[in-house]
Formats: sequence, structure tokens, C-alpha cells
Amino acid sequence: MATFIQNLAISYAFLAVFISPGIGLFLGVESFGINYGQVANNLPPPDKVLELLSTLNLTKTRIYDTNPQILSSFANSNIEIIVTVENEILSQLDDPQQAAQWVNSHIIPYLPETKITGVQVGNEVFTDDDTTLIQHLVPAVVNIHNALAQLGYSNIKVSTPSSLAVLSASYPPSAGSFKSEISGIMYQFLNFLSTSKSPFWINAYPYFAYKDSPNGISLNYVLFNPNAGMVDPYTNLRYDNMLYAMADAVSFAIARMGFKGIEVRVSETGWPSKGDADEVGATPMNAATYNRNLLRRQMAGEGTPLNPRMRLEVYLFALFNEDLKPGPTSERNYGLFRPDESMTYNVGLSALATSSASTSSSSSISLASSGARVKVVAPWECKSLVNLIFVYVLISSLYG
Repeated sequence: MATFIQNLAISYAFLAVFISPGIGLFLGVESFGINYGQVANNLPPPDKVLELLSTLNLTKTRIYDTNPQILSSFANSNIEIIVTVENEILSQLDDPQQAAQWVNSHIIPYLPETKITGVQVGNEVFTDDDTTLIQHLVPAVVNIHNALAQLGYSNIKVSTPSSLAVLSASYPPSAGSFKSEISGIMYQFLNFLSTSKSPFWINAYPYFAYKDSPNGISLNYVLFNPNAGMVDPYTNLRYDNMLYAMADAVSFAIARMGFKGIEVRVSETGWPSKGDADEVGATPMNAATYNRNLLRRQMAGEGTPLNPRMRLEVYLFALFNEDLKPGPTSERNYGLFRPDESMTYNVGLSALATSSASTSSSSSISLASSGARVKVVAPWECKSLVNLIFVYVLISSLYG
């Protein structure tokens, strides 16, 4: 017990030093948010979570439902919040009247006091085990958007987050393409995003790629540490980290479908601080390094190599460790904080001046995300001339 209290005191001492007023941990990182998951039985109440977010100077969060306690507690605060429609009710919302009723009961009562900025319809629907869900996605998205617009809230952007498993190819990034079996519905969805000027959200986890192939993927590359990186042979764009390569692979896949101007944002990314014996790399040091380096990139306002002038918006997963999440140990250990609000590890500004102790030197690259392996297409497997011509035309259309 004494050790626990001592650790708690140390955690709060770090907080006092590194996130005091005017120094806040995430001060000025406008594109950075955090996922507030609730699959736990020991989390602090929403009003305490609001205090924590305010102390951290975080102004953006995302929840996985429309929890009325959270939406009420966050009223009259400076926190922007993205809410989620659970997968289980998607089939009901392809009826416009049901969608309008959902908006009127789950969104409207909290506006404008609570800053709801987005509605994410389902989570990873394109790759969900229930393959019947996908047919309800676009109608539900359109109906919720229309219901909000009719009530004067077209500024609330409606979309859905997808895992990298929607891609059939992702290496090099310029070869990014969506799986053929979802291309029809994906085209409809992209058409909606283009019309409504809404972003394409991705759940992107370099950790999964490293865990699956620790001998073939550079740890420094996935952790944003200094490394040789890789150069896309068709664009000559250099990538020094996997997250940016993932984001650009999705941008190229969108362009391949004939769309431009759709912004790619990261709805989830993170690194677990603990895992099972076979979950290579799930350590507090790697988690702190990944999140600290990601924060450094966010503070610099970086964009990806394909879109260097557009700050990449990222939501970190997650605020808390969640003890009721099913699956391997890592699933319950993504949080920056424990449920008692002590830090799982220090990712404060003081740590930004330190270098990682990681020493992995492997330079080969592959991409995977959200627990599902993505097909990796090696350069020599591409039809070089055709791909080169496509990339040239694509870049011209994006920037012409």
C-alpha cells in the first residue's frame, strides 16, 4: 500500500511540474485528441475525467457511444467531442425516420452547450465480422447527416472509422488500394464524404505490424525514432515512420477511386504498455517512446509526405487502461493513465528532450493494422510502368 501511495504521489508530482497552467502537456497541439474508452468498471466519473482533460490542456476527445453522463458533464467546457453510433443499431438507422429520431434523442438535447463536432457511424464496419452490417452503413451515414442538416447542424461531420484492413495493398504507399469486395460500397461512402466535406478516419496501429513481424520491421521506424526509413519508388517520397505511410496509403487508395480533397485523419493509434508473452514490443518504454514521439510530431504541426502542408489530425488510444476489454492483455493496457488517474508511464514534456533507448536496426517495412494483416505488395510485384504513370497522373491531379 505504501508503494502504491508513493507511486501515486510521484505521478501527481510529474503532473504538477509538466502540466501546470501555461505549460500544459498538450498545450497548442490543435490537431491532437484522445480516445475516452469506457469498457471498465473502475473509471473515474465523467466530471473527474473532464478535470483531467482540462489539466492536460486537451481539447478534443472521442467516445464510443453517446453516454448521457459524459455529454452532460462536458457541457459548457472547451472540450470538443466526437460521439459514436454503436454497430448494433446500424440496421435501424437506414430508415430516415429512425435516424431522425436517434439524432433528436441522442444529439440535439446536448447542443450547443456540449461541443459535439462529429458523429462516427459504427466502428470498423467495412471489416466487421458481421458482414451484413456493411449494407446499412451508407444509408445510416446519409440519414444522420441529413437529419442534422435539417436541424441546422451540418457543421457536425458524419463519417465512420476504418481499420487498415480495408486495403488490399499498402506498400509502397502509392500502391494503396481498397479491397475489391468492398469497392462498390466504398465508392458510395467516398462520394458522401466528398459531397459533405467530411474526413476519412482510420484506426492505424504500427504496433500490430511490429508484433507480427518483429524481425522484419524496424522498431525505430514504427516508434518514430531516427532511422533510414524508406522511399516510395514511384513518388520519391521518403517515409521515416509507419503511421504516415499508412495514412498516405489510404490517401492513394481514395485517389484511385477517383476522389480528391478528402482529408485522411487518424481516429485511433497508440501502443500498449503491457502484453502477453507473444505480444512482442508491448512494454512501458516502447509505449512512452511511441506516444512521446507522436506528440513531438503533433507539436511541430507535421503533415504526411504526401500532404506536408496539411496537419495530420490524430486521436491517441487511449486515455485509460480498460479492465473489461476482451482479448489479449495488450487490449487492456493502452491507457496513458490508470483508472486512479495515476500515469501508466511518463510522456510529459520533460521526456521530449530524451532519446529512445531502442536499438533495432532492421530496415524492411510492412504494413498492418487493427489486428488484421494487410497484404503487403513488394515493389517488384507491381507493374512498374503502369503504376508510375498512375502516380504521376495522381500527383498532378492532387496538386494541379
